[in-house]
Amino acid sequence: MDKKQILSLSAMPPASPSYPKGPFRFVDREYMIIIYESDPAAIRAAVPEPLVPDPSSQVFYEWIKMPDSSGFGDYTESGVVIPCSFKGQPFSYVAQMYLDDDPPIAGGREIWGFPKKYAEPKMEVCHDTLTGTLHYAGQLVAMGTMGYKFEDMARDPAKTMASLQKNQALLKIIPGPDGKPAICQLVQVNLTDITVKGSWSAPARLHLVPHVNAPVADLPVRRIVGGRHFIADLTLPWGKVIHDYLK
Repeated sequence: MDKKQILSLSAMPPASPSYPKGPFRFVDREYMIIIYESDPAAIRAAVPEPLVPDPSSQVFYEWIKMPDSSGFGDYTESGVVIPCSFKGQPFSYVAQMYLDDDPPIAGGREIWGFPKKYAEPKMEVCHDTLTGTLHYAGQLVAMGTMGYKFEDMARDPAKTMASLQKNQALLKIIPGPDGKPAICQLVQVNLTDITVKGSWSAPARLHLVPHVNAPVADLPVRRIVGGRHFIADLTLPWGKVIHDYLK
């Protein structure tokens, strides 16, 4: 390969890149989000400066089913998002993500800094209950339940649209070949081209189990606020660096 061919590659390995060039389009992306209050000290320990945790001490535990994702395929994701702020602007800090598909793990980490690890999340409707589970290394580490389509919010999709449009913050850390940080950045991502297809709310419950390699229970459940369930089409575009820890 010559220099032009090398620079045209979308990712490693050169013989078969792990993912194509973006942006990436998602169709019928389905969210189950359980909102709860947690321990303020645990939240502060999980959120990197200069981000400031929201005074509500809320945490969003998410399951996301993505059946039609350009370049990534069909997969499910589960993880922790923490409301916070940066220079006075509201952000959602994506703290932990677990999923069952290699291309979005590699692409998410390498391009934007999404904190992705391989695990076995599952989201399904069991009779009258929307149910999410997360298994890591064969052990259950999270289970969430929510009433299925109890309250229809589709007549007021503005709140759902606003939540999807909210700034996302990611901590991107990539070491160099000497083992020292070569990239250490706070990255901002904003979803685009959003179409909300359905939106519901319902009572919810969440059970988190301590696990050393999937420490979602480090943010303990103090009080359940509620559950959200929605479906949308959207695009994941490129991000931008908002803070460089090496400068």
